[in-house]
Formats: sequence, structure tokens, C-alpha cells
Amino acid sequence: MKKFIAILAVLTMVFALVACAAPASEAKGVKIGVILVHDENTGYDAAHIEGIKAGAAAAGIADDQIIWKYNISEDEKCYDTAIDLVEQGCTYIFSDSYGHQSHMQQAASENPEVVFVSMTGDQAALSKLPNFKNAFTHTFESRYVSGVVAGMKLKELMDAGTVTDPYIGYVGAYPYAEVVSGYTAFFLGVQSIVPSAHMDVIYTNSWYDPTAEAEAANALISKGCCIISQHADSTGAPSAVQTALDAGKAVYCVGYNIDMLSVAPNAALTSAQNNWGVYYTYAFKAALAGEDIVTDWSEGYATGANMISALGKSCAAGTAEKVAEVEAAIKDGTLNIFDTATFTVGGAPVTTYLAIDTDGDFAGDTGEAIENGIFYESKLRSAPYFGIRIDGITELS
Repeated sequence: MKKFIAILAVLTMVFALVACAAPASEAKGVKIGVILVHDENTGYDAAHIEGIKAGAAAAGIADDQIIWKYNISEDEKCYDTAIDLVEQGCTYIFSDSYGHQSHMQQAASENPEVVFVSMTGDQAALSKLPNFKNAFTHTFESRYVSGVVAGMKLKELMDAGTVTDPYIGYVGAYPYAEVVSGYTAFFLGVQSIVPSAHMDVIYTNSWYDPTAEAEAANALISKGCCIISQHADSTGAPSAVQTALDAGKAVYCVGYNIDMLSVAPNAALTSAQNNWGVYYTYAFKAALAGEDIVTDWSEGYATGANMISALGKSCAAGTAEKVAEVEAAIKDGTLNIFDTATFTVGGAPVTTYLAIDTDGDFAGDTGEAIENGIFYESKLRSAPYFGIRIDGITELS
């Protein structure tokens, strides 16, 4: 009898352990849908894919609980894809591109039982839909740090007499606040090292166009730019810079999303990066716990959501030490990226800026972004809203 009771006790313990080990996501019936504007061949989408996989691993979500949709254009196809994911039983649907937002919002309004997250979007709070969310990282922080890296190289080139004009360039996708915020932060990082620096921006009007990005980089190089950065998703610009460097031009690059050393081993200094896994881990764990995902999520260096890639061998001496100093200051709050004392517009300081557009004209109608001389980016909502064109930067047609 005692032996039987002992065996029964052991079996009870085994069943209890098995029950505890069962994935919480299965018990909750969580199923994730993912809508990507491109695929793993673009740096931006690759970063999201990596982040989603990291978040799923951290939360215990199995591979078969995620449905992937690749190369979904920013039009009605996004809505159709979202509805297809709903019909396949997805309880949480994430899209990764700003242009998906209106279609995700429409789907959210029609399916209140499903949570829709439009990454990099800016309408969730205004929509008043409890199942529609936005998320973004503090990309402006890693942009600033990458600008410091570029500034250190620019100073080295000028000190050596290799460069006399501190002229740099930027390849941007669109004239959206997301891009403006990023290139301004990058420029201010450069200016923190070389105050006389000035920058031209060329837009490609595409998030991913290797040819157009290379052509824009070459145009900036031909104008005399010695450092080229980017807010575009391909390796087009870094590849063009490496080719120019190989041909004897003193020109270097700062990338975005992925480490560019594989395509520009001598030209690449670093890349501004996002660790999307920080957000997806948070969101997936909230889903498993049955907790509401915040309407606007945005984090940066303080939580590991932003960083720069490994420094290239062409970086100036002392760059690593300077980067460590700047990153520490960002983390402890002693460095504010958009300190209004560091920039002007038309020679005058900026003292006020309404950041939130409520009527669709892309002009701020509410939400004062400047407090005590600091422009607080991604505080009023997750998506960037810094749309100020500061002195020293020219947008070329």
C-alpha cells in the first residue's frame, strides 16, 4: 500500500511538472500574425524578424504560433492580409511599416477582439480604438551616437588636412518626421565634435531602392561630401561609398539597421541600430499574461532598445572611448539629444513646437514638445515628430 501511494505521489508530481511546463501561449490561445513590407533581404525587415524571433523565444511562443506575411505593400493588400490573418485565428497582428497604418486601423475597427500593432505608426492614440497600438524605439539616440562616430572621423580628416570643408551628406527615404528626426540627431552628433559641419540631404522616395540610394550617395560624393549616412533600407549607399573610397576618394559611411562592414569593409564606420526584440518581448509577454499592451510604446538606450553596430577599422582613434561617454550620458539623462541650445532655425532659437497633428494636415495642432529648453522626442507619442528644419542642413530636390 505504501509503495502504491509512493508511486501515486511520484506520478502526481510528474503530471504537475508537465502541466507547469506547458507553454503559457497555448493555454491562452495566443497566435501571432506578422505583416512585413519586405523580407529578410532588407536591413529594416531583417531587424524586425530577428526581434520577433527573440521576443517569441523569451516569451515561450512556438514557431507554429506565428504566421509570417512577407512583401506586403502599403496599400489595400495590407488590409486584405490583416483580415486573412484574423480568419486564420491570429489574436495579435503586427505590421512593420508606417504605410501599413491606415489599413491596420481599418482592420482593427472591424475586429475588436484582435489586437493590431502598427509599428512606427502615429495614429493609435487619436483613433481611440482600444485594440490599435503603435510602437517605436528612440532611434534618434542611436542616430546621435553614430553622428558622434562620424564627427570623430571628420575631425581626424580635417586635422590631417585631408579634408578642408566639413561637408557631409545623408540619403533619406522620405521627408517624414521619422527621417527628419533621425538625420537631425545624426547631424547634431557630428556637430558635437565638429561645430562647423554642414549637411545636404537627398531623398529617394522609397524605403528600399538600392539603385536610387547608390545614385544619391554618388551625387553627394560628387558634390564633395566626405561622410555619407542614411535612412534607407539597402546597402546601396555604403556600397557606393566603398567603391569611391577604393577609387581614391576620402569618403566614409554610416549605415542603418545592419552592420555594413560586409559591403563596405574599409568605408563603414558604424550603423545606427534598433533592438526590436525589446519591444516584442514586452508585447508577447503582455499578451500571454492577458495584459493590455500600451497604446504608445517607445524606449531607447536605457532599456537596450537602441545601439550602434561594431566600430569599423577606419574609425578615428579615441572613438570607442567617446562613444562610451556619450552612451552613458544618454542613459543617465544628462545628455538630451534635442537640446534647443544646440540648434537654431533662421539664426533664431526655437522655443515652441506643437507636435501632434489632429486633422491630417501634417501640421502640429496640439502637444507642446519643448519644455525647459529641451525638445522631448517620442514622449507625447511613440513615433518621432521632430519636423524642424534646423540651420546647417539643406534638403536637395
